[in-house]
Amino acid sequence: MPTDMPMHTTRAPRPRRRLTARVLVPFLAALALLLTPGTGPGGATAEAVSVCHGRPAKTYRFATGELRLYRTRDYACAVTVANRPGAARPMSVSLQPRGGRAAVKAGRFGRQTGPVTVHALNRCVRAYGSVAGQGRSTGWILC
Repeated sequence: MPTDMPMHTTRAPRPRRRLTARVLVPFLAALALLLTPGTGPGGATAEAVSVCHGRPAKTYRFATGELRLYRTRDYACAVTVANRPGAARPMSVSLQPRGGRAAVKAGRFGRQTGPVTVHALNRCVRAYGSVAGQGRSTGWILC
């Protein structure tokens, strides 16, 4: 064997990543997120979750529910929410910009009806919401 030829050296084996570490760490992280109060599916309160964009502008309470209004710079949005979610019952929500047509959503719902959104840049709006025959109407607001 000639001495001037390089000898083949074998590389040291790479440390193998453990399968459990690759699987277990993400699983535990996801589990921690789900079990933390106030996060994950079903953990948030109704006040924290909204189907309307924008900031909450006004809330009008009535005997069987409440009418919630939200506002962005250009749009207004309304939702009617029942006090006690449950069996489907007649619910409605209406939102009208001054000088425009009302956006209405009505039917039989268990928890909420809406959202209805209207373009309300530099305009007042009026809203109406009802749950099981009892409701609340506003005058011209958010001017």
